[in-house]
Amino acid sequence: MESGEDVLDSNDCDSLDDDFYVDEMEEDDEYYHGDDGAGDADDTEPDCEADDDTDHTCLHNYTVLNETEIQNRLEDDIAKVLQVLSIWTFSRFEVIILLRQFNWSVSKLFEEWFADEEKVRKSVGLFHNPDVVEFPKVCGICFDSFPLDQIASTSYCVHPFCEFCWSRYIGTSIGEGPGCLNLRCPDPSCHSAIDQDMVNRWASDEDKEKYHRYLVRSYIEDNRKIKWCPAPGCEYAIDFDDRGSNFDVSCLCSYDFCWNCTEEAHRPVDCGTVGKWILKNSSESENTNWILANSKPCPKCKRPIEKNHGCMHMTCRPPCTFQFCWLCLGSWSAHGELSGGYYACNRYTAAKQEGAYDEAEKRREMAKNSLVRYTHYYERWASNHSSWRKALEDLGRVQTVHLENLGYIQATSQSQLKFIEEAWLQIVECRRVIKWTYAYGYYLPKHEVAKRNLFEYLQGEAESGLERLHQCAEKEIQQFLNDESPSKEFGEFRTKLAGLTSVTKHYFENLVRALENGLADVDSPHTGGSNCR
Repeated sequence: MESGEDVLDSNDCDSLDDDFYVDEMEEDDEYYHGDDGAGDADDTEPDCEADDDTDHTCLHNYTVLNETEIQNRLEDDIAKVLQVLSIWTFSRFEVIILLRQFNWSVSKLFEEWFADEEKVRKSVGLFHNPDVVEFPKVCGICFDSFPLDQIASTSYCVHPFCEFCWSRYIGTSIGEGPGCLNLRCPDPSCHSAIDQDMVNRWASDEDKEKYHRYLVRSYIEDNRKIKWCPAPGCEYAIDFDDRGSNFDVSCLCSYDFCWNCTEEAHRPVDCGTVGKWILKNSSESENTNWILANSKPCPKCKRPIEKNHGCMHMTCRPPCTFQFCWLCLGSWSAHGELSGGYYACNRYTAAKQEGAYDEAEKRREMAKNSLVRYTHYYERWASNHSSWRKALEDLGRVQTVHLENLGYIQATSQSQLKFIEEAWLQIVECRRVIKWTYAYGYYLPKHEVAKRNLFEYLQGEAESGLERLHQCAEKEIQQFLNDESPSKEFGEFRTKLAGLTSVTKHYFENLVRALENGLADVDSPHTGGSNCR
């Protein structure tokens, strides 16, 4: 008797003619993404004419900013507003309050200010200076009496508080987080702003530093044009020009991500598909599908039972212990030689032919098919993700170790070995692209047969080229690293690897272009990927 269990509880590179590779090679050095110049996700050396300490003005639709550049941008925006609103004699800190109200948008601030100055003043607590009056000598918090030089109010109201209460109020607010940037007068009925002048006067040095960090964070996090790089520990920010259609960003920390959704770079798959795929991978829906596809409920207690042995005689776990047939879910006491024995169930077979079990079996079969389909795409997505991470590690090893060693062994300059680095850059980029095409394929509607056929054809061509390139770059290079003197075959290896890089780039350009066009060329002949040109 078998008891059911409770579910809860080719190293060799493919050889191709060198002439084929040479014919396919392109004269320009333009990397995979094409002419738009936007977001070469794996270009670890972007075309920036800047040192690390200067503004990173790149030939992209984004700019990577370090801490100094962020501070300079912040100060530039403050200076612009101070210049235009100079007749109001605002201080630097009052301008900061105004800019924060409008998410650091200078143009939005000017638009709202000149449309309705009083409305803006009221919204931020920058009221007109009150008439000069003699402050009462009693603190509005502790109600003790103090000399006038030990009591103060904001610049926009006449509510007095002592030095100790001010210090404690501001320090507590800063300790509670970024909300301290919106400090108001402690009087419950007053909404006058507390600017950084008062923070500098009453806060400790540690709290002043915290306040400044919150201010810089606000400049990035409240600004609609700038975002932090999402890589752990990275302190760079990205200023993005949204006039382009490509959201892929390559930070100077070497992390590539999508500026639109801040997930890892996923071109050519759109953010919506990526979001659905990530949610599906992390949700419990597939566990439910697995249970439905691989288990049946006990006919008595309804607890899910997994069949893990060959016998059809199932016994539910205690305290139920009900014995039943796995096939028809009937009581085992009704089974025997007349019903087909232990490994068959004539009643089930007959009932199925009569349609009695069709609905339940259809549901189970659909769940199983859904699970198998999801597993197919997920396994390939995950495998390419692992290969992509390994390729990144190998690229770093090539750049730091292999090129230097090869240059010494083969008596070749570093510039003549650039083709190896370019091959690995192409591998890294292609692994990322091919990984996300499996998420694309999973959500491609089943009824669009022509599109699916074109997609699978282009994906197969690209993946085949990538495997040839990856194997060649990973395996064949080893013999030259192990040489003790220059090899005559190194020139042939150069031609082959450069050719494979060009061919693979061509396949992936076709694939990316087709997916970004929504596979619109389904009616075109697709011989050699020419339909995507």
